[in-house]
Amino acid sequence: MKIVKLLLLPLIMLTTGCTKDLVSVDYGDINPAIFPKSEADLEAMVNAAYYPLRGAYGDGIFSTSERGVMYLSDATTEILFGKYGDQQTASLQNYRPTDAGFTHYYDDFYNKISRMTTTIDLIERSTLSDALKKKAVAQVRCARGLLAYTLFDLYGPLVVAPLEVLNKPLVETPLARLSNAEMVAYIDADLTAAAEDLPMPQDAEYGRFNKALAKMVSIRLWLHEKNWAKVKTLADDIIAYNAYALDADYAAMWDLEGAKASKEVIWAIPCDYAGTSENQWQLMVLPAVYAPKGGFGTITSTWWFYDRFESDDKRKKMLIAEFTGTDDITYNRSSPGAILDKGPIPLKINPDADRTTGLTTVDIIMYRYADVLLSKAEAIANAGGAPTGEAMELVNVVRRRAGLPDKQLANYATLTLFNDLILLERSHEFWCENGQYRADLIRHGKFISRCQEVTGSTFTAPHKVLYPFSLRAVSEGKGLFIQNPGYN
Repeated sequence: MKIVKLLLLPLIMLTTGCTKDLVSVDYGDINPAIFPKSEADLEAMVNAAYYPLRGAYGDGIFSTSERGVMYLSDATTEILFGKYGDQQTASLQNYRPTDAGFTHYYDDFYNKISRMTTTIDLIERSTLSDALKKKAVAQVRCARGLLAYTLFDLYGPLVVAPLEVLNKPLVETPLARLSNAEMVAYIDADLTAAAEDLPMPQDAEYGRFNKALAKMVSIRLWLHEKNWAKVKTLADDIIAYNAYALDADYAAMWDLEGAKASKEVIWAIPCDYAGTSENQWQLMVLPAVYAPKGGFGTITSTWWFYDRFESDDKRKKMLIAEFTGTDDITYNRSSPGAILDKGPIPLKINPDADRTTGLTTVDIIMYRYADVLLSKAEAIANAGGAPTGEAMELVNVVRRRAGLPDKQLANYATLTLFNDLILLERSHEFWCENGQYRADLIRHGKFISRCQEVTGSTFTAPHKVLYPFSLRAVSEGKGLFIQNPGYN
């Protein structure tokens, strides 16, 4: 889509694990004939693939700030509401090609896909052992598949530069976006290959990719495409690993060490005070007067969302509907001030009151076993055209953990009623995690109507199911790059 440049691997050295300090190393003069030559070289290349998938305000796509996917994606739904800035633009679904907050995901990260492509090529052409190369390539392909899916979900099909173009960086080669089928096949090929060679969940290092994570992202891909048979097969594969179970305590997964101790978490991004990977959620959602340590209060939930929870739902307790501030004022729905006027505080994380900065050591949970169960339930019902006892039991397993009574199949006997139940449970289970509820609403055809119902927005329209590309991205395509419909 633009003059494709060979980005010669600004690799990130990470000595052991994902929680050590990352130190940037400049490999601007890499000679493919001599690099990589050691297992440490491979480790550096793999770490470079993980790097854009961090939580980081400047260059991590999973930042828990307004720069990250979850924050703005959930802000386009009833889960979050913003009164100003990009978050208000999201809540009203008023984004346009000139809004950098919505175009930057593509502009800042699509070239990382190209970098991963050249990384894979360098690894495969190295003289290292096949076992080492296979292990490294699996992680890079999983990273590329995850990043490509994330951008595909936001924008639709992408420009994906082939290796032969990347190997000729001085030749101007505008490229068109892939077709939907080509994009899906590209992502599927990466995730399928990665799942083949990644370690079992029981054998994987915490914070690193494993077979279940590759298959969980594949489930999201095939939910997007409504390929119910593939969703069910993948869910059954993960279940058969016997590596996961629902944690008895929902809130405990977001304690200071909760994700590390969890049998439910499929993948979490390790975070620390040093900013190796940043979790800024308390800083984003806690108002300045929140005791004992406040934040910027940049966004809240909505009362519409809050009221849809059953009264005994344990997942509701993480939405702060009342608190007494450091100003000795009690804020609640009856006396909200300018803090709780739109909705409660969506904390969903240990307050980490002893944190020394705006960051926290609470890890960013991205995918959990509950998603496998609810995805399988949806797949069973939609594949057969009606819910079954098995599908309802999968929903009830998740509800029981939330302290809720079982739902009866007789009360949700039609596919429409069951899908409404699934959508509601997904919103209550996965709010403020990886932003996937936006895709859930789109899949069920309620993304636009829900925005209108909750916010009364006059800016939303059917084409807002995709974000726009920037004017720069379109112009650099020299006529081959086509903007998403509705944004011209």
